[in-house]
Amino acid sequence: MLSEDERVELDRRVEDVDRRAAERARIVLAAAEGLSNVQVAAAVGVSLRTAGRWRRSFARDRLAGLDDAAPSGRSKATELVLSEAERVELERLTRRAKTAQFLALRARIVLRCAEGGTDRRVADELGVDESTVLRWRTRFTEQRLPGLSDEPRTGRPPSILLDQVEDVIVATLESAPGADTHWSRASMARRTGLSPSTIGRIWRRFDLKPHLQDSFKLSTDPQFVAKVVDVVGLYHNPPEKAVVLCVDEKSQIQALDRSQPVLPMMPGMPERRTHDYLRRGITSLFAAFNIADGTVISELHRRHRAIEYRRFLTCIDKAVPVDLDVHLVCDNYATHNTAEIRTWLERHPRFHVHFTPTGSSWLNQVERWFGLLTDKLIRRGVHTSVQALEADIRAWIDTWNRDPRPFTWTKTADEILTSLADYLNKIALPTSNDNKEKEDPETSGAGH
Repeated sequence: MLSEDERVELDRRVEDVDRRAAERARIVLAAAEGLSNVQVAAAVGVSLRTAGRWRRSFARDRLAGLDDAAPSGRSKATELVLSEAERVELERLTRRAKTAQFLALRARIVLRCAEGGTDRRVADELGVDESTVLRWRTRFTEQRLPGLSDEPRTGRPPSILLDQVEDVIVATLESAPGADTHWSRASMARRTGLSPSTIGRIWRRFDLKPHLQDSFKLSTDPQFVAKVVDVVGLYHNPPEKAVVLCVDEKSQIQALDRSQPVLPMMPGMPERRTHDYLRRGITSLFAAFNIADGTVISELHRRHRAIEYRRFLTCIDKAVPVDLDVHLVCDNYATHNTAEIRTWLERHPRFHVHFTPTGSSWLNQVERWFGLLTDKLIRRGVHTSVQALEADIRAWIDTWNRDPRPFTWTKTADEILTSLADYLNKIALPTSNDNKEKEDPETSGAGH
């Protein structure tokens, strides 16, 4: 139980600029509400050990137990002062993309210490042990910049020098092996004289995977920001007395038959099918995914022109109660914005269209639903006719609608735009000014 004076003092400490004092006060206040250590740790955002420690300390010594214990026999942290040249070099090490991570961390430790940070505070900020900060503070004070490099070790000398590691990394990131598009362990081994297994260890250590390639597409829509804000705002705050439907078509779904019967799965053997197939025709699925309850309105057509899209809009109009407005989220496909469709929308004023930016199908929730349909049915399905394919699709959708599952959109528009800005900064090509700085090691400021 807390006395009134203790509660007042703890409330004051919660607002303290000292982060540790505020954290300890929050732990005690949460514990006073009857929470367990596990609940306190989750509520305050600390480890279970930390929550238990300060809870016991307060129970034993009350408010005095929340203060830091006086240091016993320990000398004051060595004051660290940098020359201008040292500061420039340390900042270069922290920003240079090709600096080894351990060396960049040591440079950051020294810079934080030079700003007046205590060993404990620097350790907390950088997520390292306090003894690590003390070691590199002391080494720099005694040996200056050379002290940040590893000292010679006893025993067998390292078989791979740091210069060799850096050479492998730079070559992997900035060059290609002759006419090939990417490096393999064997080709990099021939170039460097190291073994393929050594190349593999270096790549794993720095999370380099030259054999992999991913795809991306950046929208060039001049209204990208406005459209993201509009669509995401609709997901997070749908209007009252309205239904929000994510609409699109999955066109040209092929009815594929196999040249021989599929062999069923058995213990130790996956399902097997022939590599060749027979095309039995195509169909197109028009779907409207309800973001509120996950139900899907759908129609199948053999073609996907504006006339089929208009028929699907009429289907939606009949399916949605007349007292509700209809907000459609759709992409910029040509059939969605023809004169015929615009005329239909003008005649049905309860329909409101929200376009996603070009090249941003990930913003339309029905695309995620199409992915489920593809994974669960279409990709491994065997159909001897278009009619059989359409029957299976209808049956799958009927099953889905009996137990629909809406998706939960978590990111805000600001978070999406911030993530995109961070990605663009990461992949941005260096400017001419950056190249100039790289030529002068004393003033280099190239970042990563």
